[in-house]
Amino acid sequence: MFERLISFIRDQYRTDEAIPLHAPVFTGRERELLLDTIDSTFVSSVGKYVDRFEADIVALTCSPCAVAVMNGTAGLHVALELVGVAPGDLVVTQSLTFVATCNAISYCNAEPLFIDVDRKTLGLSPTALEAWLSEHAFIDDDGDCRTRVGHRRVKACLPMHTFGHPVDIDALITVCERWCLILVEDAAESLGSYYKGRHVGTFGKIGVLSFNGNKIITTGGGGMLLTDEATGRRAKHLTTTAKLPHAYEFVHDAVGYNYRLPNLNAALGCAQLEQLPSFLASKRVLAGRYSEFFKGSDLQFIAEPEGCYANYWLNGVICQDSAQRDALLKSTNDAGVTTRPIWRLMTRLPMFVEALRGPLDNAEWLEERVVNLPSSVLPLGA
Repeated sequence: MFERLISFIRDQYRTDEAIPLHAPVFTGRERELLLDTIDSTFVSSVGKYVDRFEADIVALTCSPCAVAVMNGTAGLHVALELVGVAPGDLVVTQSLTFVATCNAISYCNAEPLFIDVDRKTLGLSPTALEAWLSEHAFIDDDGDCRTRVGHRRVKACLPMHTFGHPVDIDALITVCERWCLILVEDAAESLGSYYKGRHVGTFGKIGVLSFNGNKIITTGGGGMLLTDEATGRRAKHLTTTAKLPHAYEFVHDAVGYNYRLPNLNAALGCAQLEQLPSFLASKRVLAGRYSEFFKGSDLQFIAEPEGCYANYWLNGVICQDSAQRDALLKSTNDAGVTTRPIWRLMTRLPMFVEALRGPLDNAEWLEERVVNLPSSVLPLGA
């Protein structure tokens, strides 16, 4: 089976060389726009491509406002601060996630509250969240959600759309509204993914995209906040060191951050975004081929949830057990075909091992079984 899979992947990418997990593709106007930026001398956080990139993301996602930042983690940090997460607060999130999700919570001197995921979405489970809150939390006289033990405030809910597959947003919104939690979406992996026809990252108070080098489009490093116009203005202010407009004076009215995306990176993003439709089409073709390949096998292909349109940023399979997972990882990587296990659960990392949590049965089950497969955009004509 593994030899057949290796051969199948090599056929998709038409190479006998090493195959990465997800490599960027620069076949558009990247060089042209980058040279234009260099010639303009506006290579830092001010320039026409920053404004254009934000406008293009607004047009794509139908978000009222988009604010470009230097990476997705910075975006998550600012997003949590903007919704009022304060030192000592708890933020609901999933243990099956990339560490940046939880790092951003820690930057606010808050702590994660880990809730289980759904197997069908790989994302935060509304059912598990409702069950934990019903048993362990209450709404106080000020309308805040607090834990029964210690009366700690649970301020926000931060789900991640894993590998570009949307979480069960409708049900999650219902739980968050019932328990007075502010929804912030970690949509880092999900540019081009839709839940019931609406772009992910636009359901919560704020959503955050990432344009890291391994994402579906890249700015080298970069991120974007999706939010309403008023919150967007505040986000832009805080991410430009909270500097007040003035012809020549340096006046700052808050502790701000130097988080704005440079114009040079935004130019790359603009050129990449022009190719997003073809990238999405290619990745969905590849996902369809993987799905067909694994039919009837003992490996389960991870398909988009019902009613959703996923970007299939990373394709994945669910193995029967950890032994099969390890065998698959060794066989493919030894053959120069890059595969990776899903992330180690955050609750196993030393900085979060003592964090508050509910049962994590699904997260633990998936941790032992999920393997990501090469998912780069296919070569032209493949």
